Amino acid sequence: MYGTSRLFLLRRCFPYTQRLLKQTAMTISSEGAGVKRFVHVTAANFKKRKTKEEKKSANVIDYGPKKKDKKALDVWRNITVQELADQMNKPIEHVQEVMLYVKNVTDFESHTIIEDMKVLKEIVEKCGHKMRLVASPFDEIQEPEEKDVKPRPPAPEANLKPRSAVVTVMGHVDHGKTTLLDTLRGTAVAAGEAGGITQHIGAFTISLDTGEEVTFLDTPGHAAFSAMRARGAHLTDIIVLVVAADDGVMEQTKEVIKLALSENVPIIVAINKIDKPEANIEKTIKGLAQMGIALEGHGGDTQYVGISALKGTNLKQLVEAISTQATLMSLRAEFTGPVEGVVVESKTDARRGKLSTAIVTRGTLRRGSVLVSGLAHAKVRSMFDHNGKVVESTPPGKPVEILGWRELPISGDLILEVDSEKTAHAILKWRQSKSLEEKSLSELDAIRKKQQEHDEKYRNARKERLLLGYMKARTFGVRNKESAPEDPTPRVSVIIKADVHGSLETILDVLDSYHSHEKCKLDIVHYGVGDVSEGDIELAKLFNAIIYAFSVKLPKSTTKSVAIKEVNIIYRLVDDLKQAINEKLPPLPEEKIVGEANVLQLFKVTDNKKEVTVLGCRCTKGVLKKNLKYKVIRESEVVYEGELSSMRHLKNEVDSIKKDVECGLCFKDFNFEIMVGDTIICYEVLMKPQISDWDPGF
Repeated sequence: MYGTSRLFLLRRCFPYTQRLLKQTAMTISSEGAGVKRFVHVTAANFKKRKTKEEKKSANVIDYGPKKKDKKALDVWRNITVQELADQMNKPIEHVQEVMLYVKNVTDFESHTIIEDMKVLKEIVEKCGHKMRLVASPFDEIQEPEEKDVKPRPPAPEANLKPRSAVVTVMGHVDHGKTTLLDTLRGTAVAAGEAGGITQHIGAFTISLDTGEEVTFLDTPGHAAFSAMRARGAHLTDIIVLVVAADDGVMEQTKEVIKLALSENVPIIVAINKIDKPEANIEKTIKGLAQMGIALEGHGGDTQYVGISALKGTNLKQLVEAISTQATLMSLRAEFTGPVEGVVVESKTDARRGKLSTAIVTRGTLRRGSVLVSGLAHAKVRSMFDHNGKVVESTPPGKPVEILGWRELPISGDLILEVDSEKTAHAILKWRQSKSLEEKSLSELDAIRKKQQEHDEKYRNARKERLLLGYMKARTFGVRNKESAPEDPTPRVSVIIKADVHGSLETILDVLDSYHSHEKCKLDIVHYGVGDVSEGDIELAKLFNAIIYAFSVKLPKSTTKSVAIKEVNIIYRLVDDLKQAINEKLPPLPEEKIVGEANVLQLFKVTDNKKEVTVLGCRCTKGVLKKNLKYKVIRESEVVYEGELSSMRHLKNEVDSIKKDVECGLCFKDFNFEIMVGDTIICYEVLMKPQISDWDPGF
C-alpha cells in the first residue's frame, strides 16, 4: 500500500516521470502481493510549491544579457591608418596597437595605405567590428569622357589657299532667280520646276569667262521656305538679291535683306525684268533704300545691275560684279587635314540609297572618308558633281553629292571627318545620350505637372471613398469594364513623303501652324524622305490616313482603299488638306428668314371646349409658311420660339400667306403673353457647311 500511494503522489507531482513510474508499478505488481518494494526518488525531481506571496506576485521572466552583434564598419580600398581610426572614432594609437598583433604589418605610420584586404579585415575584427566594403568618399564623381568631335581651330595663314566663292541667289517668288541661273549655265531648270516655283536648294558650279569657278545656290522664294533661305544665307559668301522692277520690294525681299544684315553677308542687287513696259527702277531703288540698302550712285556702296534674266541683258556686268566682290573678300581655305562641310540638302533615292548635297568648307573630301553629321554618319562610297559625273575629290567651296550615308543627315548640319567608323559610332552614341538627356530635362517640368495632377486626382478619389464608408463604397456583383471615353472630335490623319529633307521640313512647319484641334484634329501619322512604300500604304489603312506624295514615286501596286494624293507644289497640298478638314467638320445650322408679319389684333376663340388666342396679323415681308418655325420679337428681344398649330385666311385653313395679306395665326404652345404690335418672323433652319479657319499664311 505504501508503495502504491507513493506512486500515486509521484504521478500527480511529476507528469514528466509518468512513463518511468508506470514501468516501476508494473514490476511491483508482477512480483506478487504481500511483498514490499521501495522506490527512491531524489528531491531534485520534485517541483517546489509556490507560497501565497509568490502566487500573488506578477509573472516576470528574467532573461540573461543578449549577446550584441558586432557593428559594421564602412571601409574602402586603399584606406589609410588615419582614415581607419577616424571611421572607428578612436585615436590612431588604438589602431596602431591592434596592428602590432596582426601578421604581415610592418609600417604603422598614419599615412600608410592598407592594401591587403585580408590584413584590413583582421584589423577591423580585432577592433570589435565587422567590415563592410564601400566606395571611397574621396573619389570625385567624374563625368563620362566626352567623345564628341569639334571643328578644328582656325588654320595658320601659311596653309590657306584661294577657294571658289559661294553665291546664293535669293529674292521674292517669281522674280526670276532660277531663270537667271539657267541663263548663266545654259540650262532650262525653271521650265521643269513645278508651278515655276523652286521648292528646294539647288547647288552647282559655274565657270565664268574669267576662268574662275563660282558655286551658286538657288533658294526658294515662296513664303513657306523661310528656313531654307536662312540656311542659304548662313552658307553663302555673297548674296545676289533679285528684285523684279515691275513688283519692287516684296515680303520675301525684306526677309532676305534682314537675313543678310544679321549674317553680315555682302549683297549685290540684280534688278530684273527691266525690259518690261511696267518696270519702275526708281521705285525699286527707293524701296531698297527704305530697307537700309543704299545702292551705288544713290548715296551708298552696294553694287547693283539692271538685268533681264530671260533675254540675258547685262549678265556680263553682273558676273563682273560678283568676281570683283569675291576678289575684294580674298576668300581662302585650308585644303589639307580633316574635312569640314555643311549639308545643303538630303534625299533618298530608290536605287542609290541615301544621298546628301554638301558644300566642303575645309579640307579635301575623298572616297573612303568617314563623315559624321548630327546623328548620321557615312563612309563615302562615291561622289558626284552637279552634272551627275563621278568625282574622286572635292576641294573647299565646291558642292558635291555624297553617297554612303547610313542615316539621312539633316539639312544645315555640320559635316566633320573622323579617322574610322569605330570613332564615328562612339561619337554618335555620345550625341544620342546627350540628346536624350537634354530631352528629359526639357520635359521634366511637364512630367512633374502631370504627376501632381495625378496625385491630386488620386487624393480626391480616396477622400470620396472614405466619406462613403466601407459598405457604400463596396461594389457588388460583376465590376464594369473600365475604358477611356471615345473622342467625338473629328480627325484627319496624314502621311507625308517628300523628295528631299528641305521640302519635308517646310511641309511639317506649315502643318505645325494648324491650331483648330478642338474642331478637327490633324494627326501626322508618319513622315519621311523617299518614295511611297508598301509599309506606308499598310500604315495608311490602319489609321485611315491620307498619303501625300510630294514629288516622289508611287509603288506599282496601289489600292483604292487608301487615298494617295500626288502633289508637287506646297500650296496645293495645303489646299487639298484644308478641303479634307472641311469635309470632316459637322455642318452648322443657319437661320434663313422667309417672311415677317405684324400683330394687329387678338381674338379669343373656343376650340374643342378650350379657349385659345388667335393672332390677327398682316404679312409685311416675304411669305409665311405653316410648316416652318416662328419667332415673336418685342423691342428687339425674342420672347417666344415655336411652331404654328393653325394658319387661316377668311376662316379657311391655308399653308402659306403672301405679302400684304391678313391672316389668323395660332401657336402650339401658348405659354407667353402676346401683345399688339409684336413682330412675328417666319424662318427655316439650313445646314451650312463649316469651313476651317486655318490660314498658313499663303
